[in-house]
Amino acid sequence: MNESQWLAERFEEHRSHLRSVAYRMLGSVAEADDAVQEAWLRLARSNADEIENLGGWLTTVVARVCLNMLRSRNVRREVPLAVHVPDPVVSTIGTLPPEEEASLADSVGLALLVVLDSLTPAERLAFVLHDMFDLPFEEIAPMVGRNPAAARQLASRARRRVKGAEVARPDRDLARQQEAADAFLSAARAGDFDALVAVLDPDVVLRIDAGAERRVLSMVLEGSEAVARQALRGIQTWLSRSGTQLHRAVVNGAAGVIVTMDGTPVNVMGFTVKNGRIVEIDAVADPERVQRVTTALSFDT
Repeated sequence: MNESQWLAERFEEHRSHLRSVAYRMLGSVAEADDAVQEAWLRLARSNADEIENLGGWLTTVVARVCLNMLRSRNVRREVPLAVHVPDPVVSTIGTLPPEEEASLADSVGLALLVVLDSLTPAERLAFVLHDMFDLPFEEIAPMVGRNPAAARQLASRARRRVKGAEVARPDRDLARQQEAADAFLSAARAGDFDALVAVLDPDVVLRIDAGAERRVLSMVLEGSEAVARQALRGIQTWLSRSGTQLHRAVVNGAAGVIVTMDGTPVNVMGFTVKNGRIVEIDAVADPERVQRVTTALSFDT
């Protein structure tokens, strides 16, 4: 085995962890992969023999790459999106997702990622690395150009934002989550408004991200009656078109559904279920993004 092969194998040992860090930082599967690839390129150009802690070195590189990407994203986005739902990690029921995709979704619901999107890049880095990956502030501080005390303050501010948003802790039992999702879809199919309201938390939140090209279709709705009315309109409209199918799915480790038309995915919905009721629904209806996050899946027509 030559040196480059040895280095590549060592990098692969850390890939899953690095993608987890990048996904939490960026909320985008494609950008997370780009950040990890950049870390590999930098490693390949470095003198690896002088790196004492390869895992720590790679984590630092990925974090700094992600920080730069977040800052660049904020500069490029001249017109902020009214609603943004991060890229979901999706698999169909009964199939095992690739190991690395499972690691991305581990314990990271879409609802939390939505809140992380509201943080500044430095706050997000400090919170993700410290609260999710237990990195000490002494290591985080140089990445954001602060001293450890200032880095601690960044994480503290981010933590208050997360707690203030009251991100729901979902039911851990996927089967119980799926029961609520199935009840929601069955009621919508049947046009049963009361049954829909019954499965929704009174303060349920619905987010639909239709993408930059279809901003008018994006929305945020709150309250069981408003969400039930929208669900009836949306799902009944889908089902009125021939070739539409609803597929059970696992979205970021939680119950979800993929809507296909003639076998083409057009919508991905993730449900956050707490105490048997749906408290959040996050939907990506941007055709380009839906295609990207479901590219590895196949559907019966």
